Amino acid sequence: MTRNQLFGGLLVFVPISIASHFLEWGAIATFILAGLAIIPLAAWMGTATEEIAVVVGPTLGGLLNATFGNATELIIALIALNAGFVNVVKASLTGSIISNLLLVMGFSMLLGGLKFKEQTFQPVVARINASSMNLAVVAILLPTAVQFTSSGIGEPLLQRLSVSVAIVLMLVYVLTLVFSMKTHSYLCDVGEADIDGTGSEGTGHDSEEADHQSPNLWLWGGVLLAATICVAFESEFLVDTLEEATEKIGLTRLFTGVILLPIIGNAAEHATAVTVAIKNKMDLSISVAVGSTLQIALFVAPLLVLVGWFTGQPMDLNFNPFELVAVAVSVFVANSVSSDGSSNWLEGALLLATYTVLGLAFYFHPEILPVAS
Repeated sequence: MTRNQLFGGLLVFVPISIASHFLEWGAIATFILAGLAIIPLAAWMGTATEEIAVVVGPTLGGLLNATFGNATELIIALIALNAGFVNVVKASLTGSIISNLLLVMGFSMLLGGLKFKEQTFQPVVARINASSMNLAVVAILLPTAVQFTSSGIGEPLLQRLSVSVAIVLMLVYVLTLVFSMKTHSYLCDVGEADIDGTGSEGTGHDSEEADHQSPNLWLWGGVLLAATICVAFESEFLVDTLEEATEKIGLTRLFTGVILLPIIGNAAEHATAVTVAIKNKMDLSISVAVGSTLQIALFVAPLLVLVGWFTGQPMDLNFNPFELVAVAVSVFVANSVSSDGSSNWLEGALLLATYTVLGLAFYFHPEILPVAS
């Protein structure tokens, strides 16, 4: 109940941020208020998606969750891409991967480990996820590698390479959905059961009562639509003031994209992962963190490349080399920690320490933008 009350209270920032925009309270105020407003809206989008998934069934519900899992980040990225902040969009993608693997998993393992000496999860799923993440890192790395190892490569050629890689990644994402929802759905049974048990503040033993209270499809559909529209407007406010606000605060666009935007867009999802970890449901916690990471790498990033290609706002997969180093480090450390199917508080602390070090590096890193921007 505390989590719901917190996100409910944050909804007050929605009208305040709108007032800040139209009354021109300043770029910094509007930027901060819009960021705070997006957090509860993202939580409502997630809740509505889960409630609708209960009604439409496991297959369609799983597809719905897979599609809307990172809807908030996708909306922010699309608006930023349309505004021409291509490098901020790229930074937010790498930042989402880093924060999910290090910040979310770190807090989950630390707080869960402080309450339970050792927590376990399915190592088979961890190994499959590790393989998928390794593929994503290689695919994201290659266009930048081509750029640095080839003299005189043109932007059109790099764009075509990025589009081709994006199509392959989206096909892999479809295969992961078939694997998790169809051919090997039994591996996700624990996570689905846990979601049912934690959707109402952990009242898993009240399943009989829940059966008689089937969610209202039209109500939650309306909530999802309203929250999505509000997120779109708040994202406009956020993006419109991003450049001026970050310059006045003294932050680079690289740091803003890698650290701030992913935390804003993923706050609700982060809270869910940590909450279920504290309830000793580490399978679900890992599923939330890693599942979001894979969705960013295999679905959101390729989709943005294709959208940019079709709308004439070119976005390729030529990332800042330092971002790629940070992503590779994050995947390596996360895979090392999760490969044995168990976790403890020290492993969580190590993940958080890695995230802190990378965050400091991005804070002090001079803003060197890729040539292909």
